Amino acid sequence: MKLHVINTGFFKLDGGAMFGVVPKVLWSKTNPADENNLCSWAMRCLLVESRDRLILIDNGIGDKQDAKFFSNYYLYGEDSLVNSLEKKGFSTNDITDNFLTHLHFDHCGGGVRYKNGQSSQLEMTFKNATYWTNREHWEWATVPNAREKASFLKENIFPMEQSGQLNFLDLEEKKLSEDFEFFTVDGHTDKQMIPKIKYKGNTIVFAADLLPSTGHIPLPYVMGYDTRPLVTLEEKKQFLEEAVTNQYIIFFEHDPIHECCTLKMTEKGVRLDQTFSLNELG
Repeated sequence: MKLHVINTGFFKLDGGAMFGVVPKVLWSKTNPADENNLCSWAMRCLLVESRDRLILIDNGIGDKQDAKFFSNYYLYGEDSLVNSLEKKGFSTNDITDNFLTHLHFDHCGGGVRYKNGQSSQLEMTFKNATYWTNREHWEWATVPNAREKASFLKENIFPMEQSGQLNFLDLEEKKLSEDFEFFTVDGHTDKQMIPKIKYKGNTIVFAADLLPSTGHIPLPYVMGYDTRPLVTLEEKKQFLEEAVTNQYIIFFEHDPIHECCTLKMTEKGVRLDQTFSLNELG
């Protein structure tokens, strides 16, 4: 097995929204804001090269929306989904599986694109891939509540079903392959899937929006975007303690600086231990 970091660019979100009730004087120590109170965030995907499969976890924000939409998120950086794949020697046609942690636009928008650059037609970015979600989250996303409606964009979601490439994972088995398991959490959105990958004697956990960045490690640091913040608190507590006990390596999708970290138990609870790039695992 080989793992490849696929960077799809950066965007900005309001710092208060990203840290909920935590005061700015605290969260700005790890995630400084600009003059508009916006913090930078990565959209970092993970490519799993395993036997005869090429599994991409999430796919970034894509480029389908109009200028008004993108003006709210200040996309920047030279990386894109396509050029990051090409740098690793792959094309979109090589992807066999696209595992989607959840269907918010910054996690699944890159999976559907304009056909021939025409906004009137959509096509699947990965024409040879199976797109994986779970039935419970699909039903949550396709009939969205008012709070999340702006994050579940129909042009990102329904083409997967219409293409025939959509498939649902079994939430009893919780496995995509022998070395690729996952668990679900409900605090951020219903039935978000968090991958756990066996790699070189380690367990890599793709943290998605359960733990967006190193700045979110302390328990009270919960996003204002989470639909059930008290549930997130309990899910984070259980996960962080398990991560320390089992020496998990956390892979961050949104941390603007750090790809990976380990955790340690302190008198104040679970805290950051070491940070490093995925390549440093050898």
